[in-house]
Amino acid sequence: MRFLRRSLVGLFLLAVTVGLLVFAGSNFYGALQDRMAEDNRRPGARERVFSANVLTVTAQEITPVLETHGELRSRRTLDLRTKTGGTVVTLHENFEEGGVVEAGALLLQVDPADAQSALDRSLADQADAQAELRDAERGLELARDELAAAEAQMDLRSQALARQQDLRQRGVGTDAAVETAALAEAAARSALLSERRALANSETQLELARATLSRQSLLVAEAERDLADTTLYAAFDGALSNVSLVAGGLVTANEQVAQLIDPELLEVTFRVSTAQYARLLDGDGRLQNADVTVALEVLGAELTASGRITRESAAVAEGQTGRLLFARLEDAPGFRPGDFVTVRVKEPELANVTLLPASAVDAAGTVLVLGEDDRLETAEVRVLRRQGDNVIVRASALEGREIVAERTPVLGAGIKINPLRKGAAPVVEEPEMVTLTPERRAKLIAAVENNKRMPQQARDRILAQLAKEQVPAAMIERLERRTGG
Repeated sequence: MRFLRRSLVGLFLLAVTVGLLVFAGSNFYGALQDRMAEDNRRPGARERVFSANVLTVTAQEITPVLETHGELRSRRTLDLRTKTGGTVVTLHENFEEGGVVEAGALLLQVDPADAQSALDRSLADQADAQAELRDAERGLELARDELAAAEAQMDLRSQALARQQDLRQRGVGTDAAVETAALAEAAARSALLSERRALANSETQLELARATLSRQSLLVAEAERDLADTTLYAAFDGALSNVSLVAGGLVTANEQVAQLIDPELLEVTFRVSTAQYARLLDGDGRLQNADVTVALEVLGAELTASGRITRESAAVAEGQTGRLLFARLEDAPGFRPGDFVTVRVKEPELANVTLLPASAVDAAGTVLVLGEDDRLETAEVRVLRRQGDNVIVRASALEGREIVAERTPVLGAGIKINPLRKGAAPVVEEPEMVTLTPERRAKLIAAVENNKRMPQQARDRILAQLAKEQVPAAMIERLERRTGG
């Protein structure tokens, strides 16, 4: 009996022990499930919203401006060359680089001694020719008088012969008298022929004298030109450039000593592409006299001048493309020939277009349009012109709609954005707040207090936020990710 009783007690104690173990295991498993369920509870994933500047597309009329670069040059430039060689004896006081001279001013003179001597000899020879001409004229007058006397003598002899012949026919005269009269008439005729020959010789001498005088006059004129060529005068008001001469220097014939430039009459030459050139043509295919503006930056300031296109190059130079255009400037103070300037040409006006930032259009010619619920959509646009950092596009399909002004890699179709409009106050998105359970709050507080690497100031700020009833979800997610919770 004792053995049985002890066996039953032992069996009872074993059953109680097993029941307690099962109860303990069940409680442990339930607690573990609750803990796992609590740890797996995370804040729900939120859609990320980006902020972006937007602008409203408004149709308008815009005058495109074609921008290129060109070079200024003077419309009136003269190469100063010496026509004769020699020593420079006279030089203008402003004959230097940049010197300003007036029209008609004597710029330089080459030693005129040889030219003056040649002119004096030509004048002396001309005086001799004039004397010979006067002698020839007087000789001609005398020859004419002698011819007239010979003709009168001839007439008298002819009359005497006729009288003797008449007397002989009436029987009064003799044959001897007739023969004597005939001989006298023949002698008078011979004298007349001699006088005519003398007159012809006098006329020939006169022509030769005149030819000699004309030839000497040409030599005098040539000598005067040679003397005048020893001086060089300014053809117009201007400034000197490329000066390569000093007083007393030696020059050769046709040597360029300087350039005379009119700095007031300026034009700009610039090259445009064929496509840009086509936009400057009118309906008849002729180049328009479009307005241009040239600009030159000088020490932070900008000099500007206006003008109009006047002509284009007749042919395209070898190895070049596009077209070379010329524009005449009206008034350009401060500009000088040779300046490299920026040229802005006004093109014909475009209607129903809008001006957008270049950053709003991608390489495929699309823009991001703000749709419903502030989500982005893709739309195609036609780029007509590029104006620096802006582009001109057709506004027909986008009239009145808002587009993203500055595209970034994170923006695309379907993305929700926080639109920032010009002049509107930015919308600040409130962070998502979460209410913590006491166990979870205590765990996070313990994790922060045990983190010795965190600065004390940051630790105090986080603990102050965890002590509040609602805590930012982003901060909770960040803490649990770091602690492995």
